Amino acid sequence: MNRGQPDENTVRAALALACRAPSVHNSQPWRWELCDRSLHLYADHTRSLPAVDPLGADLVVSCGAALHHLRVGLAALGWRAVVHRMPNPGEPDHLAAVEFEAREPKEPHVALAAAIPRRRTDRRAFSSWSVPDEIIGQLVRCARAQGVEAHEVTGRARSELLAAMVKAAVVQESDADYRAEIREWTGVYPGASAGVPAANIPVGSRQYGDLRLREFAPGELPQTDNALLHEDAGSLLVLSTSSDDVLSRLRAGEAASAVLLEATSAGLASCPLSQPLEVVETRDLVRDQVLGGSTCPQLVIRVGWGAFNADPLPATPRRPLVDVLTRQEQP
Repeated sequence: MNRGQPDENTVRAALALACRAPSVHNSQPWRWELCDRSLHLYADHTRSLPAVDPLGADLVVSCGAALHHLRVGLAALGWRAVVHRMPNPGEPDHLAAVEFEAREPKEPHVALAAAIPRRRTDRRAFSSWSVPDEIIGQLVRCARAQGVEAHEVTGRARSELLAAMVKAAVVQESDADYRAEIREWTGVYPGASAGVPAANIPVGSRQYGDLRLREFAPGELPQTDNALLHEDAGSLLVLSTSSDDVLSRLRAGEAASAVLLEATSAGLASCPLSQPLEVVETRDLVRDQVLGGSTCPQLVIRVGWGAFNADPLPATPRRPLVDVLTRQEQP
């Protein structure tokens, strides 16, 4: 890097944090290119899941989460990320170009970056304690700071959302290609660099109160208290945007990252839920019946207090940086 720019070790440290971002079934569908004065994010369609994610929306949302993780990591290391989203109209997979400005890190930047290695997708039952309104409000504000709406879904809207989830599951589970992708990407063997390991998938029922989560491969993660299966008080937030193009999905991923890291900092457990938005029919149902047709849903996030005696979750695997980063040498 040139003078006035972060050195390559700093950029690599920020990228290591970026690549801890959540992604659909931990597919990590991104690649990065490092140039002399900039860093570029591309969608990696070799990591796509066409049966699970036929619209390609989950892939772009995943990349947006990695972009926000990068911004957080750079801020904690003393650099502001100047992001140009969708910089090349002729190259739709080029999602962002990032330039760097020196900026003194502040305590909130460091605290948010510290949440990155602690964040986990927790698919277990949550406790019976409700999340306070003030924390939900802060999560909503975090999404809005990224240009994305967030709504806590309660009452009849929650019932409509849960019905859409059930309908999406029925549609997907009748599809042999979908079932094959679930087998490929979940319950993965130890040593895999991607996918959801059995150690992160709960044993037994996925029915938590009125909520039923997606069926994965058989898991090895014990539920700490079977009573919680009936008492789960997790909240559901829907992230939505005014339009449904690639830029909107990228922004939604950034907002998802902001919400998940803030939730982690507050001590909450969290779990992104994309299933009701992966089927066109149920995506439309969520838009019309849950959001009143006003905005386009991009992701559901479940947040709540983890069980009091729940064991810490292991980290899911990550692809080595050498597999996702290339260096563009200048002539």
